[in-house]
Amino acid sequence: MSEMPQCPACASGFTYDDGLQFVCPECGHEWSRDAAPAPGEDEATIRDANGNVLADGDTVTVIKDLKVKGASSVVKVGTKVKNIRLVDGDHDIDCRIDGIGAMKLKSAFVKKA
Repeated sequence: MSEMPQCPACASGFTYDDGLQFVCPECGHEWSRDAAPAPGEDEATIRDANGNVLADGDTVTVIKDLKVKGASSVVKVGTKVKNIRLVDGDHDIDCRIDGIGAMKLKSAFVKKA
């Protein structure tokens, strides 16, 4: 039997499957089956291009030349970025790159060093 996800509203473990959605009997919250994370996987997990889990303070390496918007500079392949901070949004890594300054990166363009 598959394990049911916890309720995103109240974190209750007593959720049940109601066809196309999950329902929490404790708070009455209903959410789509598509919106539920896989069992055992946290919905806020951010992974690099190779599938490794990233955390605040990690060091990553850029795997592709990245053009910097609003500037004529480029972040080259192999650039190491130290002490990253994970944030919500499309660009989920907030960092400072030597010679360029503060910027946001997508986790799909980095690998854990």
